[in-house]
Amino acid sequence: MASNQFLTLNSGHKMPIIGLGTWNASDQEVEASIDAALEVGYRHIDTAPVYRNEKAIGRVLKRWLDAGKVKREELFIVTKLPTFANRASDVEATIKKSLADLQLDYVDIYLIHSPVSSVANADGSLKLDADGLMVPDLEADITTTWTAMEKLVSSGLAKSVGVSNFDQEQLERVLKVAKIPPATNQIEHHVYLQQRDLVDFCKAKGIVITAYSPLGSNGRNKVYASAGINRELPNLFDIPEVKEIATAHGKTPAQVLLRWIVDNGIVIIPKSLNRERLKQNLNVFDFKLTTEEVAKLSALDQNFRICDWCLLPGAQRHPEYKF
Repeated sequence: MASNQFLTLNSGHKMPIIGLGTWNASDQEVEASIDAALEVGYRHIDTAPVYRNEKAIGRVLKRWLDAGKVKREELFIVTKLPTFANRASDVEATIKKSLADLQLDYVDIYLIHSPVSSVANADGSLKLDADGLMVPDLEADITTTWTAMEKLVSSGLAKSVGVSNFDQEQLERVLKVAKIPPATNQIEHHVYLQQRDLVDFCKAKGIVITAYSPLGSNGRNKVYASAGINRELPNLFDIPEVKEIATAHGKTPAQVLLRWIVDNGIVIIPKSLNRERLKQNLNVFDFKLTTEEVAKLSALDQNFRICDWCLLPGAQRHPEYKF
C-alpha cells in the first residue's frame, strides 16, 4: 500500500494531501475505481451531486465500512453544494440529500461548488432559456450562503466547510462575514495554470488550496467533442521539460506534475480509472525534484484554463463568473 501525507486545515482536521477525483465516470467505472483506490491506500475521495455518482460511491463506502475494511474516521469524503442550490435556504436539505446518497452521517468537508448560481427546474434539472442557456440565479448571495454553510459544522453534518472556484475578491467578501473561515478553496491548478496570486492569498489567510485537474484533463477532449464544443486541450504529459524530468527520476510525467504541486503544500485530487495509475499517482514521495527542475516547471505557466465552464453555457452572464 502506498503512503500518503496530510495537511492540517484551519478547522484542525487533517486532510490527505492526495485524493481521488471522480468527475465524468459512470456508476460502474466509479465503483471499480473507488474499490481499487481504497485497496491501494486512498482515503480521500472527492465528489459532487453534479457528477451524478454519489449513490455509486455510497455503495462502495458502505461495503467497506460494513466489512470493517476501513473505519469512518480514516476516510476523508468531500462533496459540494451545486450551483442550483446556492441559496442559504437550500444548504441543509442539499447536504442531507448527498449524505443519504453517500450513506454517511457526515462529510469531512462540504464546499460551495461555485460562486455562480443557477436556477433549477422542479425535477432538479438545470433550467435553460429559449436559447438553451443556463438561467442565472441573481438572488443567491455567497455571503448569506456561507453563513448557512457554517451551521453545518455545529450541526455535525460537515466536519469542515470550504469553497471552490472562488477568486480573491469573492473570498474577501466571505471572510468579512465568516465566523468559520473556509478550510479550502478548490481550484484548477497545474503547470499551465498556476494562479500564483490566488494561491499566495489563500496561504496567507490559512486556506488550503485543493488542485483539481492537476494533470490537465485529457478525458475532457471527448466530453467537449460530444457536446459539440470545438476546443482542443493540451496534454501535459507531452511537455518536453516534464518528460525530461520524469526520465531523470525514473518516474512518469504524471508523478512529476503531482510532486511539483504537493511540494507547494497544495492538495491534489487526480482522477484515474486504472489501478496501476492510481498506485502511481499516490506514489510520489520517494523522489525529490531539484531546485532547477522546480524552476523549469514553474516557468511553464501559460494562464491556460482547461475548465472554463463552457459545459455550462450561459454561466458567463452571471455577475460572479470570473473565469
